[in-house]
Amino acid sequence: MSYATQMQAARRGLVTPQMERVLSEERIARDDLLERVAAGRIAIPANRHHAGLKAKGIGQGLSTKINVNLGVSEDCCNVELELDKVRRAIALKADAIMDLSTFGDTRAFRRRAVEVSPVMIGTVPVYDAVARCGKDVPGISVEDFFETVRIHAEDGVDFITIHAGLNQASVARLRRSPRLTHVVSRGGSLLLHWMTENDRENPFYEHYDRLLEICRQNDVTISLGDGLRPGSLHDATDAAQIQELIVLGELTRRAWAADVQVMIEGPGHVPLNEVVANVQLEKKLCHGAPFYVLGSIVTDVAPGYDHITSAIGGALAGAHGADFLCYVTPAEHLRLPDLSDMQEGIMAARIAAHAADIAKGIAGAIDWDNAMSHARKELDWPRMIALAMDPEKARAYRESSRPLDEQVCTMCGDLCAVKRSRKVLEGR
Repeated sequence: MSYATQMQAARRGLVTPQMERVLSEERIARDDLLERVAAGRIAIPANRHHAGLKAKGIGQGLSTKINVNLGVSEDCCNVELELDKVRRAIALKADAIMDLSTFGDTRAFRRRAVEVSPVMIGTVPVYDAVARCGKDVPGISVEDFFETVRIHAEDGVDFITIHAGLNQASVARLRRSPRLTHVVSRGGSLLLHWMTENDRENPFYEHYDRLLEICRQNDVTISLGDGLRPGSLHDATDAAQIQELIVLGELTRRAWAADVQVMIEGPGHVPLNEVVANVQLEKKLCHGAPFYVLGSIVTDVAPGYDHITSAIGGALAGAHGADFLCYVTPAEHLRLPDLSDMQEGIMAARIAAHAADIAKGIAGAIDWDNAMSHARKELDWPRMIALAMDPEKARAYRESSRPLDEQVCTMCGDLCAVKRSRKVLEGR
């Protein structure tokens, strides 16, 4: 192989099989794709050990992608159910899956997830270091952390979340910040605990070059985690969050210098009027790297409906340049999501991503909507259902309430505006 990573290939002018797949799915010129991958504005997470991967691109000029979180925990350790979620997420057209397992034989589950998934797989190795080593967090060694990263890379994981920006300077800023919810990132809190108890620097910041070498060898994309993301509207866009983002921008350039692809993770709970500013800050401070957002969740008071709060923020963030949306389910803040929760979260995220694509002018995005509008004008119900983002649900609603006149629906019946105006204006 004449290249180590997708970024290095692009810098050499080589179009990889993974790039060819992106070109077949997106309306982007070959030269533009090569230039943006080489510059880091597009990432193509594609671990060389992930057999059967159908690679996708994330970043400038490409459709907004969505991610699904799943994985086993101590309280809900049902491996087969989580594998069912993997399969269902793929069927519902998720673009990526993150395995956040924290309990049991995490490696066996991770390998099975990689094996059955044609979409990119992400993980958070810090979580697994706790499960794999069976130690209290302060007792985990630097070697334990990096051995876990190496295992994930060799198992075929396409991208890993690493909270390397939560360094001692960021922690000092955090301690001076009047936060309501402190640290809500699980990975961030684990590293904060480790750093405090051991009175040491974040190992992933201190030994960042070691991390880069593992990622380069296996072509793993680093998703630089937002360990200090806000967990409440009160804490949004505060000094601690921005301090970490500045560090992430510095780490981004170091990764690119090593031909390692990077994404930047972002908040979190953010008031609607600050969402756009957060996207602009990330793009500026992190040099145009692809932006991966959780939500943003735009209100704190809707547990049970946070797939909606996040879709509102996600659509706005995507419309202004966010590239990758992490889904949020109705179970957020309450419990591990089940299959039904997962489906609701996926559909909400897909709606947000598609709305964002239309707003930012992604080529061809609005063609789908135009086709649906044409089918509606024609009162072509089979076509409308086929074009629906969730055809099963659309069909179930239609069949649950059948009209006397099969041309219309039971909402308007004979007063159907489409039927009446078509007759007046088109004579049919």
